[in-house]
Amino acid sequence: MKKKTIIIIAVIAVAVILISSVVSGYNGLVEKQQELRSAASQIQTQLQRRADLIPNFVNTVKGYSDYEQKTYTAVTEARASVQSADSVEDQAEANEELNRAISIWVNAVTEAYPDLKANEQYLALTDELAGTENRIAVARKDYNDAAKEYNVSVKRFPKNIIAAIFDFDDADYFEAADGADTVPEVSFD
Repeated sequence: MKKKTIIIIAVIAVAVILISSVVSGYNGLVEKQQELRSAASQIQTQLQRRADLIPNFVNTVKGYSDYEQKTYTAVTEARASVQSADSVEDQAEANEELNRAISIWVNAVTEAYPDLKANEQYLALTDELAGTENRIAVARKDYNDAAKEYNVSVKRFPKNIIAAIFDFDDADYFEAADGADTVPEVSFD
């Protein structure tokens, strides 16, 4: 009887160890799979950020550039009118136009738009584009790291047996699309 009890206890212990090993392996693979999905989601989040941000940012820069260009043009034209005016009356009228243009320009620059400089806007756009692309690159790298960890778990013994039983397939790595080595064009037209 003692021998039978010892054998039963040994069989139960082996079964418990095997079951807990399978459960642990399965849970580990599920965790890695979810980390992989989260990393893939981060890529999508950053791509959406770029899709949302860049057109709005480009339009903002275009708006500031157009406003600044129109203001400078008005001041320049008014100044030229003053210089080319023949009569006192023409000079007075041209001077008044120059005063209005300067007033608009000064008020815009000093009150409403203290940092209204197109070159700074373009630099900010460049920085924002670079930052967005860097975030996407980091998200892609994180995804590939998660894919590597997941794939190693799926292939490593004894989890490879559990992965085969429960259909855990290898994850694809993120690879650049054809033509990704072509520099994207940003247009302000």
